Amino acid sequence: MPERGPATAPSKDSSPTIPSPSTAPLTAARRTGLLVTFILGGLTALPPLSMDMYLPALPAVTTALNSPAATVQLTLTACLAGMALGQLVIGPMSDKWGRRTPLLIGMVVYVLATATCAFAPTAELLIGFRLLQGLAGAAAIVIARAVVRDLYDGVEMARFFSTLMLISGVAPIIAPLIGGQILRFADWRGVFVVLTVIGAVLTFTVWRKLDETLPPERRQTGGVGAALSTMRGLFADRVFAGYTLAGGFSFAVLFSYIAASPFVVQEIYGASPQTFSLLFGVNSVGLIVVGQVNGKLLVGRVSMDKVLAVGLAVITAASVALLLMSTGVFGEVGLFPVCAGLFVLMSAMGLVLPNTNAQALMRAPHAAGSASALLGTSSFLVGAVASPLVGIAGEDTAVPMALVQLTCSLLAVGCFAALCRPWRKPEPQAA
Repeated sequence: MPERGPATAPSKDSSPTIPSPSTAPLTAARRTGLLVTFILGGLTALPPLSMDMYLPALPAVTTALNSPAATVQLTLTACLAGMALGQLVIGPMSDKWGRRTPLLIGMVVYVLATATCAFAPTAELLIGFRLLQGLAGAAAIVIARAVVRDLYDGVEMARFFSTLMLISGVAPIIAPLIGGQILRFADWRGVFVVLTVIGAVLTFTVWRKLDETLPPERRQTGGVGAALSTMRGLFADRVFAGYTLAGGFSFAVLFSYIAASPFVVQEIYGASPQTFSLLFGVNSVGLIVVGQVNGKLLVGRVSMDKVLAVGLAVITAASVALLLMSTGVFGEVGLFPVCAGLFVLMSAMGLVLPNTNAQALMRAPHAAGSASALLGTSSFLVGAVASPLVGIAGEDTAVPMALVQLTCSLLAVGCFAALCRPWRKPEPQAA
């Protein structure tokens, strides 16, 4: 089955040809190779670092701030919502003014907001500071994806996204491990101190080493109205909307796991913060390995739509199994079967997330920043809604987590089938 791509910019399955003068800056940026890969990997790793390093401390925060679990989970929701809304602003800004300046401004504000979180005296103020942290951190997410779209296309872009998953995928492994170790020597506020240092180092590296990748002649003109018109045009493209929504609901499955797993593993099954961190890391290894199989073995050999369909099917099946276990259909199950189901679910994300990103961005070569913003906003908004739902029945049951995961996985399958229609021939991009 042919892979989708915009009518205006056919996919490239090999290295770029001899550049024209307008593409010379991009060729120079490509030659930075490994350095750019690690910088973009660091930027895409910032969201999981911001979320996952904090996870082992969630039960401690509920105690320290004397707040219920549902309220403390709103600190995750606030950060997710901030990242979603911030992308809607920063994405179009990067299309108009280039990638570098909006990224640096966002990173500086992120560092300041993260430092402020360490001094929050109440859960309500922590929620507010986390919202600001997310708004600023959105620059890292949306601009990293836009830079990839500036430099790569087609199969090459899908492979690069899988490479980024290898780098950024290390973050979910080491983040909770670091968080768990920090809790041995400090309270939950120490987690935000470490995040502040990481953000400052990344900001300095971007300032010194990341060049501009969007030449002036390729930048968008116009103000807010033009940006809104561009986004409206993107969502009028049914296929773009399908990949975006399928990726967004899959992301919600992932974030429902992130929000609920600390309580499921530690409160229901009695695991320590260190054990939870280890299990979380093992699940992240599965995501990385499958992502590399996707990028190194499948992309270019198997249709991205076929790989995406398999990934969505596996996520749905794992969600069904988790729901059956949590409702007691199989009797009283221990920690191992639940962790096995979560491992399968997380691993299958390596087949879904790189391919939804690549397929959607291939539809928008003319507005990579705005397209990246819509991709990120849909993912984080749906994730922000899903996160508090997993704690709605309290800390003593995993049923809400499994139910949210199954609902979102079915919605992802529905959007992919109804809007992308992968069995049909590729359609031209909407004007």
